[in-house]
Amino acid sequence: MFHDILVAIDPSPARHTALRLAGDMARLTQAKVSVLHIAASAASPSLGAVVPLEDDSEAKAVLDEAVAELREKGIAADGTVTQALTTMIAPTISDTAEEVGADLIVVSPHHRGSVEAFFHPRVSDAVAHASRVAVLLAPEEPEAQE
Repeated sequence: MFHDILVAIDPSPARHTALRLAGDMARLTQAKVSVLHIAASAASPSLGAVVPLEDDSEAKAVLDEAVAELREKGIAADGTVTQALTTMIAPTISDTAEEVGADLIVVSPHHRGSVEAFFHPRVSDAVAHASRVAVLLAPEEPEAQE
């Protein structure tokens, strides 16, 4: 079934649901989990610069917590923090899945209204459309929703 699972997380509380689901799938299939955390940056035309949205120490803390959580449950896990512009998050997830040989990607969609989703498409939607492997959307728990 699944041998290599990539779970892409962000700093939001929704990451806990995605990690739990990836861990459950890994336990069922004896799969290895690769955790990917993208420290996002945004291009600021007014400043003419790229502005980090999360500093390196915060990104590393999010990743380390996720990997430790999986390992505590007896799941083989490793992790990577990478940098990307907000517009490149979905392609970065898809590319990383191919690089690590993942046969499943787990992401958590962030629920938005239809107007906001029109102007700011969901990363999970873009990953699902661009990926060559299965994508599992981890539903947000009620307390994790914005």
